[in-house]
Amino acid sequence: MTAATAAPEPAESGALAVFRNTAFLRLWLSQAATQIGGNMVLYGLTVIVVNSTRSNTAVSLLILSFLVPAVLFSAVAGVYVDRIDRRLILIATNVLRGAAFIALYLVGTNFALILLLNVFVSTITVFFAPAEAAMIPVLLPRHQLLAANGIFTLTLNAAFALGFALLGPLVVNLANPEAVILVVAALYFLAAVFCFTLPASPPPAGIVHQGRLAVGEAERAVGSTFSQLREGLAFISSNRAIGWSLLYLGIAASLVGVLGVLGPDFAQSALGLGAKDFAVVVLPLGFGIVTGILLLNAYGRYLPRRRVIEGGLIALGVLLAALSAAGPISRLLQRADGPGGLDLTAVTSLLAIVVVIAFFAGIAYGLVAIPSQTQLQEDLPADVRGRVFGVLNMLVSVASFLPIIIVGPISDLIGTTTVIFVVALGVLLAGLASVLTRGPLLASESRPAADPRAVDPIAAALGAGRSSWSEGPDVRATSEPIVTPGTPAGLEHAGPPDPTDRD
Repeated sequence: MTAATAAPEPAESGALAVFRNTAFLRLWLSQAATQIGGNMVLYGLTVIVVNSTRSNTAVSLLILSFLVPAVLFSAVAGVYVDRIDRRLILIATNVLRGAAFIALYLVGTNFALILLLNVFVSTITVFFAPAEAAMIPVLLPRHQLLAANGIFTLTLNAAFALGFALLGPLVVNLANPEAVILVVAALYFLAAVFCFTLPASPPPAGIVHQGRLAVGEAERAVGSTFSQLREGLAFISSNRAIGWSLLYLGIAASLVGVLGVLGPDFAQSALGLGAKDFAVVVLPLGFGIVTGILLLNAYGRYLPRRRVIEGGLIALGVLLAALSAAGPISRLLQRADGPGGLDLTAVTSLLAIVVVIAFFAGIAYGLVAIPSQTQLQEDLPADVRGRVFGVLNMLVSVASFLPIIIVGPISDLIGTTTVIFVVALGVLLAGLASVLTRGPLLASESRPAADPRAVDPIAAALGAGRSSWSEGPDVRATSEPIVTPGTPAGLEHAGPPDPTDRD
């Protein structure tokens, strides 16, 4: 089936027009069910592991079981996708994952079997993702692909907040963690039904279908991956701006894993809550990220993007440090609430302090992750973007492993709040290092407006003089809000990058 037969070519190409294609709508519903379900089960399994092992190290291993297969098996996943009907891959992977979640329910609290089944699910997901992406151009005409990919990216980002921060905690509190696993199994079987209704997508005509994976092609896929890895590293070493964007994204990715590992124990040790209640930190954090997106869309055009990222890092470090000291802060505010005055207990309680700090930390996180992703996409030249960007994503994933592995055992030894404070200090120092090492902004670095009198706020605060930017060509003719791909219509990217900018 071709794009022309899959759907008529309407004049419009926005989100509403894309959703009028019922085949694409079913594929999107499949994605939403599996993405939300995957994040729900991560929350449920985290609660089960914490309650059964009382170990942050075990939580680290659980999260790694989600991440490691994506790095190990991505090289050969595309070989299967090119050789088998993609519709069959989508159906089979959803059925297998649904069955694996039923098995997860049956093994109870057996940690070794939980890890084994989780690795199985994560490995199957590696093969599902490229098949899902490859189905989009089969179902839609070319002029609707940008909107369709944007919808999928937005769904991917929203699924974490819906599954991990909202629906997962809701099911756990209404029933129990095991119930989450059964709900997720049902979601995956439902996704398989949606995929069953999709049109067939056989292998391209130039590829001979085989019943099993060719060993030679698998070896070439692995070799190609290492070749692209070397190419990506060489490109990063010759372009400092790419390296800094990668560092920012690595910090953001690491923080998600660190908070995922330490969140349940923090809820128990610092807040006196149950492990299942660490949503009181995650939920305001998610609302903060959404608020950060809205702020970027409304006001991002008025600030240089690099300063937004650096300011977000500094603020995030300060807020995480405040989170680790939420107990003393609460007691200090309660002592200030003297007799005879207003009763401020509701706003000075430990829980209220944590919720407020987590909300603003979410805003700061959004100010780091979203502009960094956008900057990286703009800085990559079109002729290497596809090859290098995949490698950079892999590097970010690998870089996020180390903190996840380390923080669990260390927090078991020295305490969760101490580890959060050390992580906060590292984030703060990274923000300051970026300000001091990269120096004044270049004229091409997202000048907020075509106004030569605009001031670089951090440089001015550090006494760097009244000059806002270093001299250099400014090729950015526009100054639009900074957002990631997949944001709703109307949130456009900034102008093209300066190819001469290497800082």
